[in-house]
Amino acid sequence: MNGASTHNQPPRAIGLAGAVLINLNGVIGSGIFALPALLYAGAGGYAPLVVLAYALLVAGPSLVYARLSTMHEQSGGPQLYVEHAFGPFAGFQAGWFLLGQNLAARAANFHVLVSYLAALFPLFDDPAIRLATIAALIALFTGLAAAGTRNSIRALWLGTLLKLGPILLICGAGLLANGVPTGFALPEFGEVESIALLLAYAYSGGALSTVVAGEVREARRTVYRSIFVNLALIAVLYAFVQWAYIAIDPQAVNADRPLASAGEAVFGPLGVALISVAAIFSTGANQLSYFVSMPRLIYGMASRGLLPALLARISPRFGTPTPAILCYAMIVLALALSGTFATLATYMVALETLVILLTVLALPMLWRAGEDRPQGPMLILWSALVLFALVFNLWLLAQVPLSSALPTLGVLAVGTLLYLLARRRA
Repeated sequence: MNGASTHNQPPRAIGLAGAVLINLNGVIGSGIFALPALLYAGAGGYAPLVVLAYALLVAGPSLVYARLSTMHEQSGGPQLYVEHAFGPFAGFQAGWFLLGQNLAARAANFHVLVSYLAALFPLFDDPAIRLATIAALIALFTGLAAAGTRNSIRALWLGTLLKLGPILLICGAGLLANGVPTGFALPEFGEVESIALLLAYAYSGGALSTVVAGEVREARRTVYRSIFVNLALIAVLYAFVQWAYIAIDPQAVNADRPLASAGEAVFGPLGVALISVAAIFSTGANQLSYFVSMPRLIYGMASRGLLPALLARISPRFGTPTPAILCYAMIVLALALSGTFATLATYMVALETLVILLTVLALPMLWRAGEDRPQGPMLILWSALVLFALVFNLWLLAQVPLSSALPTLGVLAVGTLLYLLARRRA
């Protein structure tokens, strides 16, 4: 049988390590290479402690996601949770929001990836070569995602080692040479909002394993654990990098490229080359993580009748949702080559936070329906966590410029139209 079939189910090939790996690479992309200087500018020598403190704030919404993950074994993540709690219309809108924001980010990051290549090999600066390289990279990631989940996880392991290895080497050498920084003065926290938004972006993507739950072994337990293992790893990594950056002396480091400049301070030109290679593989592994996970959101929506049934077909050879992967890749390619991703990204500014709010609200809605409702003191504790997560994300949403409100309403209107068209065809 050569075609894809809807009768097969994707194998549960992802264990705890693979789920953590998907989360880790969903978080760490190109942003880590600019983060140290931006955080130091806002929080000074206390930046590592701010990173760790923010992880405690993120733990609130993470607990809600983790709790919801114990109630579902299908692929879809936040989209599935919203659909289960509020119905197909809200579920479709959540999927539309997540896909739109993610597709724009993937298209933009392919341009970032080629820019990193051009820093080492200037020929990639040529416009025609740049676009051809982007097309080739999208074809590569599509092939890796479609060639079996186990193969995708192996590729993620390799990319993770090649991106974190140079960063840890340079930061470790910097701390050994200069010691752990002490005795810094308390900074003026005049830009709390900007620091919060920066860290919200830096920690985003940490529950990506919920989207691939349909291919995770013992999903209800494994996805739950992967969210918190990943959060701890990310917090420690960010704090370690921040401490090393401060130890190497941020006053002597180029703030426009902090890790590359820190690498040069520690290892000379070799350090710059190491960070350049790390940046390429960091962005690449981040892209691959989403090429593996987000087509499962498309597949999940299609399997529940929110998208055409063709997108729910599974390759009998590789056990992957090949039509969904190809659909995802073709849209990313169109956005990347046309340049429209920049406009789409502007429209999608507030949408991820809106989906988080809907996801948090999904938990008490499911309790109200009698699903996995905690009792006694645990109900009070979980209700407090839900309230905290709502207030925290409403505050984050309030930091988004008012100019983004109308585009966001426009995206909502387009999603409504697409939903009505899909229902009519169904």
